[in-house]
This record gives sequence, C-alpha cells and structure tokens, in this order.
Amino acid sequence: MQIVWTKHAEERHQQWEERLGITREEVEMVISSPQQLMMEGNVLVAHSQRGKGLLRVVFVEIGNTKRILTLYWTNQVKRYWQEESK
Repeated sequence: MQIVWTKHAEERHQQWEERLGITREEVEMVISSPQQLMMEGNVLVAHSQRGKGLLRVVFVEIGNTKRILTLYWTNQVKRYWQEESK
C-alpha cells in the first residue's frame, strides 16, 4: 500500500511535529494500523490515542494508494472516539 501526502497534509504535519513531536512515521502507522477507523462522508478517518488526546488522520483510498488529506491532534477524545456498542 502506497501512502501519498498532499501539500496540505505536509504543512499540517510540520505544525504538529513542532508542537507535539508527531513524526511522519507515526502518522503513517496510524493509517496503516489505526486503533479506530471511521467513515465520515467520502473520507476515512484513522484514530490513535496519543497522550491525553487523539491523533486523527483524514485520508482517501484510491486503488492501492492511501492519500493523506489532513491530520491533527485533539484533546476532545470523547467528541470523536466511538465506543463499541454492546
């Protein structure tokens, strides 16, 4: 599976790398092996809990390619994390 970064995703990554030390490898691991994967409209959102927050990576799958559209870290875990229903 090939991972492609959009210009916007690269810019966002730079900001989060400076603020929280989030690496490219960490972002790519989130979409390769997410703790949670959700569909929001026409895009996929991969979640991984990080510290007291959540790293969210928004991407689309096109053939054998995952194209990262944007990413961000949030402390609003309860807003985005979907608990499994029993």
